[in-house]
Amino acid sequence: MKSLRIIIYLSFCVFGILEALILTGCEKELDFEYHDVESPLVIEATLSHEGSNVRLTHTTPMDEPMDLTPLTDAEVTITDLTSGSSRLLPLKEDGSFGDDRPGEAEHEYRVEVTAGGNSFTSSCVMKGATEIVDMMFQWIKMPYDYVAVLQVSFKEIPGDDDNCFWIRLLRNGKPYKWSVVDRRIASAGVINFVTMTTRRDIEEEDEKDLLLDGDEVTALVIPISREMVDYLTALEQDSNGPAMWQGNFCLGYFLASPIASKTIIFHPDELTEYK
Repeated sequence: MKSLRIIIYLSFCVFGILEALILTGCEKELDFEYHDVESPLVIEATLSHEGSNVRLTHTTPMDEPMDLTPLTDAEVTITDLTSGSSRLLPLKEDGSFGDDRPGEAEHEYRVEVTAGGNSFTSSCVMKGATEIVDMMFQWIKMPYDYVAVLQVSFKEIPGDDDNCFWIRLLRNGKPYKWSVVDRRIASAGVINFVTMTTRRDIEEEDEKDLLLDGDEVTALVIPISREMVDYLTALEQDSNGPAMWQGNFCLGYFLASPIASKTIIFHPDELTEYK
């Protein structure tokens, strides 16, 4: 029996060596030439109670420095499909297209872009407005340290059973954090959004979360559609989301929605502890 075990063991060893040699012999370097693919157009279009803004850029190849220079050789039109009015959006000093004419709630709008011989269109119904009723910081005790928790409280939109909101936080005017919530967390018509921010021990905090005494934190609460929720969720997870533009291929979105905003100054010594 001992010799049989040895033979079986040697057989498995020989088979393993042969398998490894076969797999090694099949190795082949693949060159996908991703850098030769033409960079697609990115269209980021918004319409709010303050006016419209349409910014055109191109994606940046992985092996090149990021280029955020806007594309200005284009024609951009916005149409109120509810009223039937249409207008050409002028080019602004910052390289985007737009004007200060506000959108109207429950009106459907369409943006049309023509650039480089290609055409792109996207439609969106203007959402109703919400209102931020409170915004505050508190310390909360975590196993590793105290953390400043920010709560933003805002109203649901009456008559909209599909309330979804994009909450963008700015730190001293620059992007800080963002999240998406819906009406399921509402209580008595108010949605309380809570997120953790900076640690009390700033020496141990990452730059992306760090808040210093005197920093301005601004909350932007934007009502959005389920389609926009899916788009943002896919963006956060680095996966494919819904196509927001029709016509030739491009990336980006069109969002018609009023924006509620409120700013608070971060003073860590004045914060109370959450109970």
